[in-house]
Amino acid sequence: MKTYRKELVFNVNKRVDFINITAEVEQAVIDSGIKEGLVLVNAMHITASVFINDNESGLHNDYKRWLEELAPHEPISQYQHNRTGEDNGDAHLKRQIMGREVVVAITSGELDFGPWEQIFYGEFDGNRRKRVLIKIIGE
Repeated sequence: MKTYRKELVFNVNKRVDFINITAEVEQAVIDSGIKEGLVLVNAMHITASVFINDNESGLHNDYKRWLEELAPHEPISQYQHNRTGEDNGDAHLKRQIMGREVVVAITSGELDFGPWEQIFYGEFDGNRRKRVLIKIIGE
């Protein structure tokens, strides 16, 4: 069995945003030389996520609105976490909802997606450096 590891680095200049990282994951699969296996893609920060869904701007705006309704950023005093001097209690909750990671099968050297599926990085507390891990295992 072979393994391959790559990190993506983000410094998103918005508090909340979604970035399509499918092309970067596809390139990592090519670079790995692995034809049959699995790829794990996970956010390496507790206020960011990785998820799979449709690449449609209306859906992304719906996510942003829905997440803000579930865990509004303000008032920041509503979160006990923010009493430690932080202002990102909402970002931790948004990450929990959207998830930490995805796993996708690799078949014949390609991501084995269903219709419309794409991989996204979700940022919920931007304006600082964060990483995403791509780990590929297989033959």
